[in-house]
Amino acid sequence: MQHHVIVSFGKDKEFEYKLVGGIPIDEARQWFDREFTDLECDVATPTGKILAVDRILSVAKYAGEDRFRAQCAWAEQFAKCTSAILGRELIRVDVEHYSIGY
Repeated sequence: MQHHVIVSFGKDKEFEYKLVGGIPIDEARQWFDREFTDLECDVATPTGKILAVDRILSVAKYAGEDRFRAQCAWAEQFAKCTSAILGRELIRVDVEHYSIGY
């Protein structure tokens, strides 16, 4: 399956990744767990439970636009892990509005 992941930080600040194949979902979850901790992400949830979409959005937010621009290998891994977890052909990670669309 081919995946298309778009990470947006606002108008004219988008990063697009077209991926073929994928990685195991467990590997993707572990990668996000590591990045979430390393970036010291903080998500306030009423239940205290952090959902997969919260991890994806928080990692993108805390990593920032500059990391997506400067660290291409890291950004591609982000896209691969996002597509593995969400399992959709088209995914839009809108960091500015803290939302994910399909």
